[in-house]
Amino acid sequence: MNKTVCTLLLLTAMGISKIALSQDYKFAMGIRLSTATPTLSNSISVKYFINGQDAVEGLLSFGPTRFGIGGLFEVHQIIGAVPDFTWFYGGGAYLGFENGDPYVGPTGVVGLDYKFQKAPINLSLDWKPELDILPAINFVPDAFAITVRFIFK
Repeated sequence: MNKTVCTLLLLTAMGISKIALSQDYKFAMGIRLSTATPTLSNSISVKYFINGQDAVEGLLSFGPTRFGIGGLFEVHQIIGAVPDFTWFYGGGAYLGFENGDPYVGPTGVVGLDYKFQKAPINLSLDWKPELDILPAINFVPDAFAITVRFIFK
C-alpha cells in the first residue's frame, strides 16, 4: 500500500514538474535590438524549443559594415509560479565579418523571457558577452539587448 501511494505521488510530482517547466511556445522569430559593439548586435532572432526547457537560438546580424551569424543553446527555468516568465542561460559561438576582417569566438547568454498569454508575442531581455578569438583576443562585455518575437507555434 505504501509503495503504491509513494509511486503515485512520485508520478504526480514528475507530471506537475514537466508541465511547470514547459514553455507555452515552440518556435518564434523576431528582431533583436542590441548595443552596437558586439559582432552579433542588431539581429534577426529565431528560437526553437527542443523540449519544454531547452532551446536553440539562431542570430543573423547585418549592418552597413558588419555581418554575423551565431547560434546559442539555452536552458530556461521558470520564475515563481508563472510558466510564461522564465530566466535562461546558455552559450554558443559566432562568426562575423567587419570591413573584411573575420570575427570568431564563443559567446554566453543570460536573460529573461516572457510570453504574453493573449497574444502570440514573446519578449526577451538579455546580456550576451562575446570573446573574439580572431582577429585578436578581445572581450566584449557591453552586449545588452531586447528581443521581440512573433510566435508561430
